[in-house]
Amino acid sequence: MNKGTLFLYLINFAVIGALPFFFFREGRFNLMWCLTSAPYVLSAALLVWAYISGYQSPWNDISAVAAVPFSVGSIALIFLTVGTHRVPLALWHQKNDAPHQIVTHGPYRRIRHPFYSAFLLALFGAFLFSPQAGTLILFLYALVMLNFTAGKEEKRLMSSEFGTEYQRYIKETGRFWPKLQSGIADNYERSVR
Repeated sequence: MNKGTLFLYLINFAVIGALPFFFFREGRFNLMWCLTSAPYVLSAALLVWAYISGYQSPWNDISAVAAVPFSVGSIALIFLTVGTHRVPLALWHQKNDAPHQIVTHGPYRRIRHPFYSAFLLALFGAFLFSPQAGTLILFLYALVMLNFTAGKEEKRLMSSEFGTEYQRYIKETGRFWPKLQSGIADNYERSVR
């Protein structure tokens, strides 16, 4: 297992783990918050375990290189997203998490939940780096949990004073990944017919 890539992923998961303490508004670490954050702690632990136990994937060198852009992209997206906000966000799953505004610039211009995108990039990259059942399960679990969380947040925003504006915003952006431009999608649909 490549030490440099392992170190990069440990930094990546440390950055994710530090967000609640340095960026997000105070909130409670309730059960849903713990269930949503578990994959990042467990993925870091799995990577350390794989290194200590001498785990080698059949594609060790290739997977170490292929995983780097996912971690670098995750870290960059986290810092770009933090830099976009003027005020800290609430922690996940907080009852009093009423929106104050809709942010549509920076990474939010194309993605509605760039923090979640960054988290998923890290977990998918960890799976590429150490392809084993545990890292795959953690990625899939996080995808389900973040999709659930994002759905609840979006419902809350649509029922807020920003509902109409947010519905327009949803049509223009992807939840975790940028939406294909409509021209590209239209051309693809025409070519398939």
